[in-house]
Amino acid sequence: MKHLKKIAVALVLFVAATGFVNAQSKVAHIDVTQLLSAMPEMKSAEAELKKLSETYNADIESSMTELRNKYTQYENEAPSLSKEENEKRAIELQGVQKNIGEAQQAAQRELQQKQAELFAPISERAKAAIEKVAAAQGFDYVIDSQAGGGLIVAKGKDLLADVKKELGI
Repeated sequence: MKHLKKIAVALVLFVAATGFVNAQSKVAHIDVTQLLSAMPEMKSAEAELKKLSETYNADIESSMTELRNKYTQYENEAPSLSKEENEKRAIELQGVQKNIGEAQQAAQRELQQKQAELFAPISERAKAAIEKVAAAQGFDYVIDSQAGGGLIVAKGKDLLADVKKELGI
């Protein structure tokens, strides 16, 4: 009888341990930044962005040089001109400076838009590959190993609906 109890307890522990092992999710990690930087498409997208940025910078630098030249010219001519004419020129310089600032902001917005446009398909391709590999290897979760990285693949049970039900939401 004592021997039967030991076997029953061992059997219960074995079943519980097997259930616990089967209930655990498989988790993997990947450095997404390193993956993206290794993709050839990313290198060509970055080169395109760099070229566009250099074009914008050259245009803005040209405008800044023109502004400095005008400023120097107006400063040299100021003593020989009337107060009203000098005030007009000061307002003109402020307008040019404002236009250059707006051009810088527009260039920054366009660069960000172009970056999003170029990087989105590359990121989607990488995510699809990560999901495919994770599924093939049986991983339920894949976490970005970069500091601040988040969850990439979540195939486990989502408790949101059950928790909302529990809270009466």
